[in-house]
Amino acid sequence: MSKEGKLSPAIKGSGELKNKVAILDAGAQYGKVIDRRVRNLLVRSEILPLDTPLKELEGYGAIIISGGPDSVYSPNSPKPDPNLFKFKKPLLGICYGMQLINQAYKGTVEKKATREDGQFEIEVDPSTPFFNGLDTRQSVLMSHGDSLGLIAPGFRVVAKSNDIVAAIADDKRKIYGVQFHPEVDLTDNGVEMLSNFLFKIAGLRKTYTLEDKLEESIKYIREAVGKRQVLAFVSGGVDSTVLAVLLSKALPANQVHVVHVDTGFMRKDESSGVEKALRKIGINMLVIDAAKQFYSARTEIDGIKIPPLSKVTDPELKRRIIGDTFVKVMERVIDNLKLNPANTVLAQGTLRPDLIESASKLASSKAAVIKTHHNDTELVRQLRNDGRVIEPLQQLHKDEVRQLGEKLGLPTDLVWRQPFPGPGLAIRLLCSTEPYITDDFEDIVKLLKEFEDNEIKVHLLPVRTVGVQGDGRSYSYLVGLSGAADWPKLIGKAREIPKRIHSVNRVVYIFGGTIRQSPLGITPTFPSIDAIEQLRAADARVNAVLSKHGLNKRISQVPVVSFPLNFGIEGNRSIGIRPFITNDFMTGAPAIPGVNIDEAILNEIVDEVLSVPGISKVVYDLTSKPPGTTEWE
Repeated sequence: MSKEGKLSPAIKGSGELKNKVAILDAGAQYGKVIDRRVRNLLVRSEILPLDTPLKELEGYGAIIISGGPDSVYSPNSPKPDPNLFKFKKPLLGICYGMQLINQAYKGTVEKKATREDGQFEIEVDPSTPFFNGLDTRQSVLMSHGDSLGLIAPGFRVVAKSNDIVAAIADDKRKIYGVQFHPEVDLTDNGVEMLSNFLFKIAGLRKTYTLEDKLEESIKYIREAVGKRQVLAFVSGGVDSTVLAVLLSKALPANQVHVVHVDTGFMRKDESSGVEKALRKIGINMLVIDAAKQFYSARTEIDGIKIPPLSKVTDPELKRRIIGDTFVKVMERVIDNLKLNPANTVLAQGTLRPDLIESASKLASSKAAVIKTHHNDTELVRQLRNDGRVIEPLQQLHKDEVRQLGEKLGLPTDLVWRQPFPGPGLAIRLLCSTEPYITDDFEDIVKLLKEFEDNEIKVHLLPVRTVGVQGDGRSYSYLVGLSGAADWPKLIGKAREIPKRIHSVNRVVYIFGGTIRQSPLGITPTFPSIDAIEQLRAADARVNAVLSKHGLNKRISQVPVVSFPLNFGIEGNRSIGIRPFITNDFMTGAPAIPGVNIDEAILNEIVDEVLSVPGISKVVYDLTSKPPGTTEWE
């Protein structure tokens, strides 16, 4: 990797440009998912800056412009080479990309009273090649505040969401724009739409295989490392495990040093289990107990000294402290192993979603920060700039890494382990010293009244969580629903509330019957040993029930979260569980009780969690992504 942190040519791949797609990045949270979908359809693709000069695009077979967090009419919004729209190649604009196309061809874009976040039913015209073979009603993911006004001459509207334009087409010039996101799982037939664009419209061919990805990853490692030593931190999850195996295949054993760090924020018996599992597949690993170092860890940001982790409540600060502490542990390990720092690189199992959410320039030059990942903090970025970080999986998503894991012969239980964040339980513990109550709290409470009925009460909770709305980060209110466990109705309310009330990004169901008085009391919480131990116990009980009933593979991920709402019992906290269904790990939907998870199993989970001392209530996360991120922080 170069000092600028750019990808090695080996990771970009080669081949005929005319059978390759250029994805122009406007800062989309889902930009890499477009790339992934294209490659899953066996077509090579490359993500390039939105303003890439036209002369560099001339050999590509088709162009896709991604979404982004900006408004096209803003003075500083990102723009492509103006000559792009004179380019006689098939062109697809997604969300912001569609708005750019409409504006460039003399149409208008405006902010309307209605914004759309989540799944919507749209009406499409199957006579256009983009929707060829599809029904007229389609369920798609929307995430936008701006919409088309006047449609550009030469284009026709080929999809609508009530009175909002959902797609435009100029079939003659092979130019298409969609307001929704066909690349994500929450657009039911998005793969078919992209397939129509690639093959029926652009006339591309399927030539890119899993073997290519494996060969490129190994080639990248060899070229990026050379004769240097490699230090790899392995958590035991599928990403870092596949990374360790790739390193062992690409390099001699004496160049690779695999380390597992017990941060003190691991799941119950996690470190010992990881060591046993990796030794079984022939990877010898050094285990380091760094719990004391992490609990007392601190860092410096922009010259300002940050308090120790045990005194921090802000989720971004927690992530940055933990990420920087990993780098400090790495330096200690290098010293203990008597390695030369200047001749040692850090290997990370970083995936593309990590970099997109952290707004790393490796993934996107324009993306908004949703959350800083521990493997993409400022200290890590400094190491990248010094050419001391390699990330062979940075072009891949979770499902692709699992495919590589299976190709490499890893055991099924390792390949399908549920994801667990690098910072561990520290960022599944919501911390606060006081209730979160803004000046408009009562106004929001009044707006929520319209979502109540005789069976279900709606409560604005004085807690906030991280979300993603309109390709940008939100840090907004949590809403709780109590009363009858009518799951279809509850899911419906959870979808509608964030659409209508934009200061809410997450909705949960509160087990235990109707709550008459909305809870406002919290237990002041920091990343302390006792709070982490309480969460660890709850997490262990949830995962024991999931394992007992074989749900670990059927449900993509089940974060277990502690939040400081005490529901009237001073000193107590509450637990949120988020059974989540996703393939791309950039979008997804809650597992629906009675459909994806048996209600009897769910009740068993609730009973087990309530047996942990100091837990007042258990809540079930009903939120899709977007508007709520997978993790609450």
